[in-house]
Amino acid sequence: MESFITNNEVVKNILKGLNLTRNLYVSSIIVGEAHIGKRALVRSVFPNAKVIDGALTQELLRGIKEGVGELVIENFHKVKNPDMLHFENMRVVAIADYIPSMRDIDEKFAFIYNMPPLRERPEDVDLYIRYYMKRASEELSLDMENITIERAEVDISRNLASLRASVYRELLYRKSTVHDLQNALYHLFLCDGELEKGYRENLAIFEKAILKAGLEKYGSQLKLASILGINRNTLRKKINEYDIH
Repeated sequence: MESFITNNEVVKNILKGLNLTRNLYVSSIIVGEAHIGKRALVRSVFPNAKVIDGALTQELLRGIKEGVGELVIENFHKVKNPDMLHFENMRVVAIADYIPSMRDIDEKFAFIYNMPPLRERPEDVDLYIRYYMKRASEELSLDMENITIERAEVDISRNLASLRASVYRELLYRKSTVHDLQNALYHLFLCDGELEKGYRENLAIFEKAILKAGLEKYGSQLKLASILGINRNTLRKKINEYDIH
């Protein structure tokens, strides 16, 4: 059984509740936004349960009729007619992104769990940053030494889906070589019609990146102007032009 990772007390209590009823014929439902780990949490407690998508009405009814014993219903919010479902002598755990009708939920499930999104679980954001960094290190053969990614640097707008993508993206940015960047720019200019903007306009891609990184690294316009070998007034003009803060 693969354990579910969390440092959040609400999620720990959901795990505890599911584990307490894992050998009982009771029905439970976990409700929460997409990509918050609902499916992984349920599979960590019920690894051998039959899994059926709630959108597949006939398959779902057949599974219930056959009495599979232990059933996980994904996308319960897509069930067209919950009144058709009768959970008798079964252990059922449903997963829903939202509750279509409280009446359907109250009548069908003995336990209702509300799982919070990542924006309400900052301790889990830190945990999953480390988890995905480790995964990236193994999958992409990247050396993670001296690399840290802060909570503010990741995107959690789509919960774990966007967090994972932004961690991988950040790591690829930081491990990219000049050759990697040249190849990326080559494909950008080749495929996306950027060349039509003109030579000088495309130079802004490099200038803005250099100036933004330089200001963050040196913290002084005067020092950066000196290092880049340009006039301070010219530097200030470009900073305003590119709206660099």
